[in-house]
Amino acid sequence: MNRPIPVEQALGLLQENALTLPSRQVPLSEAAGCRLAEPVISRVTQPPAAVSAMDGFAVRLADVRAPGATLAVIGTAPAGTPFTGLLKPGQAVRIFTGGHLPPGADHIVIQEDAEISGDQVRCLRGYAASEFVRAAGIDFSEGERLLNTGAILTPAALSLVAAANHGHLQVTRRPRVGILANGDELRPPGSELRPGQVINANAAGLSALIASWGGDPVDLGIASDSMASILDHVQSADVDLFVPVGGASVGDHDHMRAAFRESGFEPIFEKIAVKPGKPTWFSRRGAQRVLGLPGNPASAFVCAHLFVRPLLTGHFVLPSLTATLAAPLPANGAREEFLRARVHVSPQGLLLADAAPNQDSSLLKPFLTANGLIRRPAHAPAGMTGAAVPVLLIGQL
Repeated sequence: MNRPIPVEQALGLLQENALTLPSRQVPLSEAAGCRLAEPVISRVTQPPAAVSAMDGFAVRLADVRAPGATLAVIGTAPAGTPFTGLLKPGQAVRIFTGGHLPPGADHIVIQEDAEISGDQVRCLRGYAASEFVRAAGIDFSEGERLLNTGAILTPAALSLVAAANHGHLQVTRRPRVGILANGDELRPPGSELRPGQVINANAAGLSALIASWGGDPVDLGIASDSMASILDHVQSADVDLFVPVGGASVGDHDHMRAAFRESGFEPIFEKIAVKPGKPTWFSRRGAQRVLGLPGNPASAFVCAHLFVRPLLTGHFVLPSLTATLAAPLPANGAREEFLRARVHVSPQGLLLADAAPNQDSSLLKPFLTANGLIRRPAHAPAGMTGAAVPVLLIGQL
């Protein structure tokens, strides 16, 4: 149990013990950022019929293969008011973007290619194939599965389900994530510090990350270095996932794991063979989970990206891009390592990864410019400038 496990094994155990949350029905106006509790099946076909992609004239392609064809305009088809008559040879219908093609029409002559004279239109060019027609169902069809269970409702997803004629959705509520700091030396931001005291800097950043991943962060405050204090914070918290930070190393005053065990949490794993973040641990009690992070800021942030994010998003495969090293790297040690790096596109179009020169796990400042993590296998040889490396994006390019 105490032997560090590989990163991929840890991710597999997280997936096996994923969060299970109750669902509820909400209107679309309240669904942004929520996660679907069931698939979304389209109730309509979009578009429901062939429609015009441009303003112009609906015609029969056979009538306009040669330039100069003159057709009789017999009606109008604006969006929302279809022309119901049958288009016969030699006829055209004035149509606007989104308007349904009348029966018999299979082509649009755009208005830029037309000359109008009274109730007649002259086509200035000929056409070899149908143009400017959006076929029925080109976007999606009635009965089509548009989104799967677990999908996060982004602005694009909400527009899609609205177009599919859903006014309400069954969603899981946001997981409540309790962030618990631990240490007699810690004080909240804005405090006056005495010698030996430090600011609890982790909670603010972790709260922002958790919210960005669809969680509802809850600051559980700072527990002192005693079992009683930790137990008091744990037993009074109503959360789905505890994220204790610190208090899980090998010191005489590190009581975090023991406090959760005493509260009935069953250990799943206790260490990961990863740098930074070896003391990361995971336990469960019923529907509740606890993912303990190291106390050093860089370790906490890196491990939050690697392990907290999958628990909240439901995606347990770490997304990876291939980049080119902008500078050499030394050989790696016995643990898989994730190096903070700036990932950017060179003037030549190469995706470059430039590792921060100081990877000290106590440093926060390198995260200001780091938007990626270079992933290095255990015992990886030295990496030369120009070598290909996998990177995980943790920010915008």
